[in-house]
Amino acid sequence: MIQVMQKAKSTVKGKLLLILCAVVGAVTLPQIVHMIGRATGSGNALGELLLPMHFFVLLAGLFAGPAVGAVTGALAPLVSYLLSGMPGEATLPFMMIELLGYGLVAGLLSEIRLNGFVKLLIAQIAGRALRAVAVLLAVYAFDVQAVSVSSIWNMVRNGLLGIVLQWCIIPLLLFYITRGEDNSERNTHHV
Repeated sequence: MIQVMQKAKSTVKGKLLLILCAVVGAVTLPQIVHMIGRATGSGNALGELLLPMHFFVLLAGLFAGPAVGAVTGALAPLVSYLLSGMPGEATLPFMMIELLGYGLVAGLLSEIRLNGFVKLLIAQIAGRALRAVAVLLAVYAFDVQAVSVSSIWNMVRNGLLGIVLQWCIIPLLLFYITRGEDNSERNTHHV
């Protein structure tokens, strides 16, 4: 499986397939989380708490590079909105900017020899910073009333659990994937 994924990320067709799979995951997992939220009475708050869409975008960038990560990040919220109306219209452009930032920065870091946790942390900070700048520009430069400056801090505070879950899960997945890559390279050299 790892060999198939490795080969896929090196061709245009493979990159498109990875984007499609990541977008499907980034749209599907939040829908599951929102269904659980509705069933438990927490509504959309569970999605804001767990940040399920972010997982697939960050993984796409860290695994397949900046183009795959950025496209996945921009498309996932848009496709989700077109299919389900979530995220809301007022937050959609800001979420697209944030997730595009996650995917792009994670992708730029994907080939740099850094600890997976450090790569993830840098990508998270970059994505949140881009969203903060976009919100500030919208409010102060364009007088957009649909979003407030307080939303910057609220999104960080509300998503702390999701951020911590990303710290726990994504580096482990990256380790598993890269360990599989290393094993497949060793097996190829021995043949």
